[in-house]
Amino acid sequence: MADWLHLVSRFFDVVTARPLDDEERRRVTALLRPGPEAEAFFAQSAADQRHGLEAAEVVARQAPGRRDLQRAALLHDIGKRRSGLGAFGRVVATLTGRIGGPWGRRHRLYLNHGALGASELEAWGAEAIVVAYARHHHGERPAGVDPGEWELLLEADGIGRRRRVRETSR
Repeated sequence: MADWLHLVSRFFDVVTARPLDDEERRRVTALLRPGPEAEAFFAQSAADQRHGLEAAEVVARQAPGRRDLQRAALLHDIGKRRSGLGAFGRVVATLTGRIGGPWGRRHRLYLNHGALGASELEAWGAEAIVVAYARHHHGERPAGVDPGEWELLLEADGIGRRRRVRETSR
């Protein structure tokens, strides 16, 4: 049930997101490498930009000076931009993905956003933790990634809290 509530909450986040203001754009730009990485981040929807910034700021408060973890939080969803789906398309993609129904090309791109973003980040020379988190943020922690760092990234993304709620409701 908590997972469905999260989806409803994210839907309204996407629909009501306001673009980053100049100060927020400055903070984001300070974490990004110029070129394709920055272009990819700012090609995202306002909601995805805001979500990445908010996640990065959670990490910054919990692990000051860990630029690599802040970047992982900031960039983990950049693959979503490849689908070009809006709020309703994302809902349909998520639901069809959960029931195993037929997916269109854009739905497949959305559902595979982690792998897509990770491949791009890797090609652009991003840190290993940035690539790993983009690729696996909806799955299990990959070997070689510190469990505490992984949990921090999940918490910043809101995933850790949802997993604990699911586990305690079983």
